Amino acid sequence: MIKATVNGKSAYTISQDPVLICNNQEVDWSSAQLPTGDYSIIMDGHSYQAQVLKVDKDTKTVVLQINQQQFEISIEEPIDQLLASMGIKDALTKKINDIKAPMPGLVLKVLVTPGQAIRKGDPVLILEAMKMENVFKATADAVVKEVKVTERTAVEKGEVLIVLE
Repeated sequence: MIKATVNGKSAYTISQDPVLICNNQEVDWSSAQLPTGDYSIIMDGHSYQAQVLKVDKDTKTVVLQINQQQFEISIEEPIDQLLASMGIKDALTKKINDIKAPMPGLVLKVLVTPGQAIRKGDPVLILEAMKMENVFKATADAVVKEVKVTERTAVEKGEVLIVLE
């Protein structure tokens, strides 16, 4: 059984064995992918058009637009529910990796400081390599533990630039 939370509020339990059951109610539905990539869904006699806007496998969230209304759905699979019941909910989350230099270069600007909380997508450092400026962005929400480089210093490939926690 899967648990789905819509927009952080509405919770649903869903199973399919062999028919779709949502909150202990059988759901009569069908869907077809349209040439545009959208989906046509018929559920309980009503027609809907749905578009998948975003899928984040790491956080197990999906953003859908259904009939011009946007929904964010968080999904808990059985293993997630088991781990939560054991008090180790975050055991399957990916470890946040330190930021390393992918190639030799020159650190132009450090945009973060130790102790700073950063969000996924935030710029953290600018590295010049092969006459191009490369902006490094956070791959996940994290806290900067240590900045191991200073501006205008050369770095080697694989060198740790910023340590995250």
